[in-house]
Amino acid sequence: MLARVTSCALLGLEGILVQVEVDTSNGLPSLTIVGLPDAAVKESSERVRAAVKNSGLVFPRKRITVNLAPADIRKAGPAYDLPIAVGILVASEQAWPQATEEALFVGELSLDGSVRHIPGVLPIAA
Repeated sequence: MLARVTSCALLGLEGILVQVEVDTSNGLPSLTIVGLPDAAVKESSERVRAAVKNSGLVFPRKRITVNLAPADIRKAGPAYDLPIAVGILVASEQAWPQATEEALFVGELSLDGSVRHIPGVLPIAA
């Protein structure tokens, strides 16, 4: 199943909308993040996996591909943890897609599933 969640990237002092697309398919369980992520975003896979599991939800045993679009903008920092997790939950039918349609998700996840603050929230909110 395909899920889309809206997030935001910071480019200087400007917030640029980013679509987090999550696709789950049959195959060896894996989580691949594409769309010009930096090292911190690539590390999101381990934080997201632990946060979902430790929140009492089920991390799907599927092949998961996450696309951060547009691909020509570099995505930096852990702010994509929350939108990736929400996308995975929607794609695995553990959350309603309607609940994400008019929301923007940014936030770092701790391993227990709680959301941590991120720097640069003011330009994102504007």
